[in-house]
Amino acid sequence: MQQTAEGYVLNLHIQPNAKSTEWTGLYGDALKLRLQAPPVDGKANEALCAFLAEIFAVKRHSVVLLSGQSSRHKRILIKQVTALPLPIIKILQGVHP
Repeated sequence: MQQTAEGYVLNLHIQPNAKSTEWTGLYGDALKLRLQAPPVDGKANEALCAFLAEIFAVKRHSVVLLSGQSSRHKRILIKQVTALPLPIIKILQGVHP
């Protein structure tokens, strides 16, 4: 994760088509997220952006997919962030959710 003038850039490893949407910890240098949505017709990317907008308490248009449109490895920009969500803080501190 990197803080920029615009907000935070997250490196994510996504596991689509999971039983539920939940953070699972780290995967190398990326945050790992199980995502309930299937990886079909952009549904997983849209569900990911909606989930991130909700947990970061920003509008959906403040979540921008920078790279990884068709990959499990994604870079996401979260604009206008005032604070990191508690689940992400815990993962970064080494406390598993």
